[in-house]
Parts: sequence; C-alpha cells; structure tokens
Amino acid sequence: MIRARVEPELKSQAEAVFSELGLSATEAITLFYTQVLLHRGLPFAARIPNAETIEALRRARAGEGLTEYDDLEDLKAKHG
Repeated sequence: MIRARVEPELKSQAEAVFSELGLSATEAITLFYTQVLLHRGLPFAARIPNAETIEALRRARAGEGLTEYDDLEDLKAKHG
C-alpha cells in the first residue's frame, strides 16, 4: 500500500489522463514503478537546468528575443 499527498487538481487531471489511457491510478502507479525497475532509475530525464537554460526559459516565458515567421515556408527560407 502506498499513501501519498497529492494536490487535488493535479490528482484529478492525472486520473483523467489515466482514464483516457484505460488505466486506473493503481495500474498507472504500478506501471511507473515497473519502469523505474527496468530503467534502474527514473524512466525520463530529470535534470537540474544550468544557468544558460534557466535564462533561455526566462526569456522565452517573457517573450524576449523570439522570432516570428509567417508560415513554415518562411522559416525554411530564412534558415534552410
């Protein structure tokens, strides 16, 4: 048995995704634990971003230094 405190909104949203996948919360947690064993660690990258990445994320969230293109062809024309 596992007991964990999870924010109600997060729990609700995650369980909605599980439902779409045809999984119960118990099955999803079991799947996660199985993947941890198979990967001998987390089954996804979990890294602490470096200063450059943190700054890039901050700038993107603030809308700084972004380039807009009219469409995919415009992007390709400018960047090959």
